[in-house]
Amino acid sequence: MTPDILCLGEPMLEFNQQPDGMYLPGHGGDTSNCAIAAARQGARVGYVSHIGRDAFGDSFMALWISESVDTSNVVQVPDAPTGIYFVTHGEQGHDFSYFRAGSASSLMTPGDLPAAALRSTKILHLSGISQGISDSAADTGFAAIEMVKKAGGLVSYDTNLRPKLWPVARARAIIHAAVAQSDVALPGLDDAILLTGLSEPEEIVDFYLALGAKIVALTLGPKGTLVGTATESRLIAGRKVKAVDATGAGDTFDGAFLAHFVESRDPFAAAHFANAAAALSTQGFGAVAPMPYTSDVKAFLASDQPG
Repeated sequence: MTPDILCLGEPMLEFNQQPDGMYLPGHGGDTSNCAIAAARQGARVGYVSHIGRDAFGDSFMALWISESVDTSNVVQVPDAPTGIYFVTHGEQGHDFSYFRAGSASSLMTPGDLPAAALRSTKILHLSGISQGISDSAADTGFAAIEMVKKAGGLVSYDTNLRPKLWPVARARAIIHAAVAQSDVALPGLDDAILLTGLSEPEEIVDFYLALGAKIVALTLGPKGTLVGTATESRLIAGRKVKAVDATGAGDTFDGAFLAHFVESRDPFAAAHFANAAAALSTQGFGAVAPMPYTSDVKAFLASDQPG
């Protein structure tokens, strides 16, 4: 049976700088993180990707299986590697250095897509990174969107801009075109400012709704999330925690939002739940390890007050 949520993109092995200067290995990649976050909330979720037939690829396969993420649409290829990245921390926050050129995921083409699975899933999730890693990856993303939409499924898209991957002008064109075909847009404020040229959250939400998205959940960091639909806009308050590393916060939000939304179809309730999950994810280092389980989020919501 096809998972309710399929995430498409590139997983990358992570090396995260610790306070002592050493690097802690872990797992990253925005849509892989999203899949794990959704699975930890109890959703039926799977991943779509190509990875290397190497130690890093084996590590991801073991991770996904341990996290109950379906891997039947992940292919390990022998002639291209799994990508890696490093996270460093400074006064301006965290910074990423990527080593992904020629990775297995970046070489995917539309012909590599699992058409049957995409046509039967409820929600496809992908991102600007999913399409930014190569020209063929951009084409693959659009082909996946078309398959899902034609079959009556929903598409979720995180704009997730990485200027190191591609020029902002090209990113803007591709991301805008993808959001126009999406049902749920999940932009972050900083990225949205660069992509839209707007600065006010309300204007940004209206911009993405006008492009074609049915639901926009604009994350505002500790301030919360501004959720907009064709009929209503509402600020969902953030949650206060003692944060140490926000590396996986946005991806945790996406996964928790989709896990809740696929069942409730209520974007405001989904954002309320996802805000709490994202806040909890900042209390540890790395993208995956600090992601909360649904029991953690429910307990936090029961005891905590909005920030």
